[in-house]
Amino acid sequence: MKSVNIDDREATEEEAQQKHGFRFSLKWEWTLSTALGVLIIFAAIVILIFSSFMTVLMRQEKTRVADSLNVVVERLSNQSAALTDSQVDQLLRPRNVLADETSGEPQGAPYNNAVVTTLARDSQTVTVYNKTGRALFSTGDTTARFKAVSKQHIAVTTLNHRKHLVGRMPIHSKENDQLLGYVQVTDNLKDYRATQVKLFQVAIVLGLIAGLAVAILSYILASFLLRPVEAIRETIHAVRDDPQTDKRVPEIRHTDELSDLGNLFNGMLDTTQGYMDQQQQFVEDVSHELRTPVAIIQGHMEMLDRWGKDDPEVLDESIKASLQETKRMKSLVQEMLDLQRAEQIEVNYTNEVTNVSEVVQQVYDNFKMIHPDFTFILDDDVHQPVQAQIYRNHLEQILIILLDNAVKYTQTRKEIHLTFESDSRNVEVAVQDFGEGISQENRDRVFNRFYRVDKARSRTKGGNGLGLAIAKRLIEAYRGKITIESAVGYGSVFRISLPILSDEAARVLNEKKERAQAEANGTGIPGIKSALLEDADQDQQSDESSKSSDQ
Repeated sequence: MKSVNIDDREATEEEAQQKHGFRFSLKWEWTLSTALGVLIIFAAIVILIFSSFMTVLMRQEKTRVADSLNVVVERLSNQSAALTDSQVDQLLRPRNVLADETSGEPQGAPYNNAVVTTLARDSQTVTVYNKTGRALFSTGDTTARFKAVSKQHIAVTTLNHRKHLVGRMPIHSKENDQLLGYVQVTDNLKDYRATQVKLFQVAIVLGLIAGLAVAILSYILASFLLRPVEAIRETIHAVRDDPQTDKRVPEIRHTDELSDLGNLFNGMLDTTQGYMDQQQQFVEDVSHELRTPVAIIQGHMEMLDRWGKDDPEVLDESIKASLQETKRMKSLVQEMLDLQRAEQIEVNYTNEVTNVSEVVQQVYDNFKMIHPDFTFILDDDVHQPVQAQIYRNHLEQILIILLDNAVKYTQTRKEIHLTFESDSRNVEVAVQDFGEGISQENRDRVFNRFYRVDKARSRTKGGNGLGLAIAKRLIEAYRGKITIESAVGYGSVFRISLPILSDEAARVLNEKKERAQAEANGTGIPGIKSALLEDADQDQQSDESSKSSDQ
């Protein structure tokens, strides 16, 4: 059977994947999204660094071009006449000269170190023009178109579909400031581009390494952090396969949202399990309670069917017994309905406000009239209206159940005390009788469904053992408390306590109730209003039937 459940689970997951497409697990989604986010941030930082670094490199290239222009101009500006081919060639590229016999040093003007460095650069082409723009000297073939300038000018120009750095500068004679010509330096930016490519390759490699490292770290971190989710998932599957299982989410040591979720889920499972156990117990109790009257009725009907219908005495006895058992089953069904409706108080009666003083006085007067052979004493220590958040019919039902039990289990001293008192926060109503009392063992179970202290004697008193269970569920649904004090042979005291509503809180709840009723009446859906009226009628019937409830 277990394997079938597992197969069904796998089939369901496969169907879900086929319906919604390929599904990533949360672990992989976290890993990939974290890696992608880090890569985006890394790329943005690399782009900023890369751009700043390339700007610095371009500035250095411009400085080198400017230095080359200055070196050539410094070399040629010593002339006073117009520049010629041989003159420029001699000044920028001099021939070998003989060494001086005396000193051993070369004669003439040897290469200046700056000129040698400038002309020896492979990335730069130095071109000298005369005043008319005719080229007099060039160190290479790659050169930009000539342009006359009045001062030094360096700019990026596209040559042969590639960017070059071109610098231009006029040559003036130092003696008479006469224009001698122009010098132009064309830098093909080969070193600049090579550095750019290397930096880009390094950035790509570092980005891939960073992405891989972050992905691995994210996967490990996700696996660690999502262990509670996996445990919750396994628990859900276990509960789905076996609703009666005791498997729960393991305790999570670190305190965070996932641990709160695990604890909340365990609490929900415990509550659900409790409801299931209560339902099972309830069904067993109901079946047990209904089995006896059904068997009695069946026995009388069979006896009448065989021979009793011809005997008037037997016929009369069987009819009376069957009617009595039918009434008891009707009362049992009504009380079960009351108990079931008590489970939905939080939904249907959230805005109800009741004057507790009026209800206590009303129930007290009713019982004095119904049971004239009893002495009822009301100790009212409040002497003013006190309001609580509870449906009026429910409060009446609770008091009727407690007083009815007090009447049923009082044999000799027929005296019942009803005490009404309050403090700054709660209002308390106590019902005291001087009857049989309840032992400590039974005291802990009197609020259980269908429980009776003395089943044989309780059967003769009527009731089904649901009264106190209904009272407890009702009072707790309104955030109140019900307690019992009792001693065998001395009687019992049942106390109920409810939070007091301030005048402002009561006003707000009444406004909400009026607004909800107005919306219900204005919807035009007759089912809403009729349902409310039907629920009110059922409450009234519940009040009448609850008088037969016992312990």
